[in-house]
Amino acid sequence: MKHSTVKKKKDDKNVIRYLRTTLMVGVALILLIALGSYALVNYFLIQSRILPQGDEGALGIFWVIAFTLFCIAMGIGLSFVLGKMLITPIRRLIEGMTKLSEGDFSTRISLGKYADSTTEVSKAFNLLAAQLQSTEILRSDFVNNFSHEVKTPLVSITGLVSLLKNDNLPKSKRVQYVELIEEEIQRLSSMTTNMLNLSKLEKQEIITNKTSFNLSEQIRTCVLLLEKKWTKKKTRLALDFDEYELYANEDLMKQVWINLIDNAIKFSKEKGTVSIAIEDSKTDITVSISNTGDKIKDEDLDKIFNKFYQSDESRHKEGHGIGLSIVSRILYLHEGKINVESTDEKTVFAVTLPKTDK
Repeated sequence: MKHSTVKKKKDDKNVIRYLRTTLMVGVALILLIALGSYALVNYFLIQSRILPQGDEGALGIFWVIAFTLFCIAMGIGLSFVLGKMLITPIRRLIEGMTKLSEGDFSTRISLGKYADSTTEVSKAFNLLAAQLQSTEILRSDFVNNFSHEVKTPLVSITGLVSLLKNDNLPKSKRVQYVELIEEEIQRLSSMTTNMLNLSKLEKQEIITNKTSFNLSEQIRTCVLLLEKKWTKKKTRLALDFDEYELYANEDLMKQVWINLIDNAIKFSKEKGTVSIAIEDSKTDITVSISNTGDKIKDEDLDKIFNKFYQSDESRHKEGHGIGLSIVSRILYLHEGKINVESTDEKTVFAVTLPKTDK
């Protein structure tokens, strides 16, 4: 890696040297052509006796020499100016690209204000660098968070298995530890399944297998699937909607409602209320899922759909921060949207889906 970096820097220097040499040769050729043209014109003027020969002709030679020196001085000045205007921006751009290729995404460049084109190139380069830096930060956070999420249940399982090796462990404790191990394994299984689903969805750009189905019935089915969770917390359910049809991918939409209802139950207060309502308009259908629980902080509202993001650290073990990312991606593929409003009294997730024909 080090050898390739050194070689790349050497190649960059060769490019700069080539450009500088090309510029100097170009200026020299221009001067040579100008001087040759002047000498040729002067020769024809002398031959045509327009300019005198002899001593008076020496004056013409003097002007040729003076013009030559003037051209040399102008060439040096022109080379310096053109070098500053052309070579310097190119050198800065190459140096910036080299740093980006080495992983330094904090690199920013300024190519000067010689022309609008250099300003546009600077803006485009800096925007690219900023986006790469943001992507790298997200990738790093994702890897760190995913590693932590996997490690936590594994550590718990390892500790519980060690306790089970104790022959004197009471049966009640043994059953309790086995149940905890089962929960951690289910958590790992759920997390890996969600990760695979999210990975698949992120590579998908269009929705296939769309059908027309009873949206109201699907939501009721999802509520029944989560019965164990809402009965355990003694959550009161308020379902207020009529029968509605939706044309979409039924399996994917089921994931949306499972994740949102599960979150509503999870973060509602003990003996709290989870409400589900459906509103129909001419162009779209809106499903609102609300729960009575703690308010989501304003600064967290735009982050809760990021992978592994959890605004409530005290409830870290209750989820792994992937569910809302899946919801967001599925709705994006369906050209839908989701809005979140949170107050001290309740939190509402409103999903809006366009009405589309078959």
